Amino acid sequence: MKKPRVCVLRTDGINCDEEMFYAFEKAGAESQMVHVNQLRSKEVQLADYQILALPGGFSYGDDVHSGKILAVELTSFLKEQLSEFVDSGKLMLGICNGFQVLVRTGLLPDRNQGNIEATLTVNDSGHFECRWIRLLVEPSHCVFTRGMEGSLIDIQVAHGEGKFYSDPSVIEKIEHGGQVVFRYAGADGKPTALYPANPNGSLNFIAGICDSTGRIMGMMPHPERYVEKTQHPNWRRMPEDTVPHGLAIFKNAVEYARQM
Repeated sequence: MKKPRVCVLRTDGINCDEEMFYAFEKAGAESQMVHVNQLRSKEVQLADYQILALPGGFSYGDDVHSGKILAVELTSFLKEQLSEFVDSGKLMLGICNGFQVLVRTGLLPDRNQGNIEATLTVNDSGHFECRWIRLLVEPSHCVFTRGMEGSLIDIQVAHGEGKFYSDPSVIEKIEHGGQVVFRYAGADGKPTALYPANPNGSLNFIAGICDSTGRIMGMMPHPERYVEKTQHPNWRRMPEDTVPHGLAIFKNAVEYARQM
């Protein structure tokens, strides 16, 4: 069976592209590093891929706002390619800075390019948070978390602007639409606003969301950093058959893309 092709988008300041590349390869896809300039020049066509992956990092140094310049570049020069990609039923995944980009393009939460309805702003702690946290996987129609609903997963965070924030009306729409995919959870497994379990103070404890189709997902934590058992700090104490918690997200995406 032919492997789905993944476009791992790169530009200045992106630094989690190799981890994203590896995660999709391990999940059974064919990954390719693509610089945004290659898409702008049409040297590479987005239509040739089944999955678009926006990795973490600090695109363009996060000048102005985190992810803002790359978001403007995408909506200014690649709007038609992105619209065609989304309308054809393909998948998009944005992690950390990639999530910030998807929100600032308007692709999340409502696939409305140029209309920014939410933001990811400065952590309540006022500093960069880099450590392992726990997430609750919410029941949703998200392609990336099929079969994971209700589970608790360990994932790493690494961000300074991860607080999900929006108007109450938008938060209500996201909640009622079943678009919340992940929430920060405490030691008891319940969603929490308390620091340090919630590393940034996100409204409604939101760590990740999807669009109404479930095919576009953004999340602040880094599942690509836990696709090998030995990447977890306590891996020596884990059972032999432990499956890395982040891997299922990429396998679900690859399986969905295979059926397109």
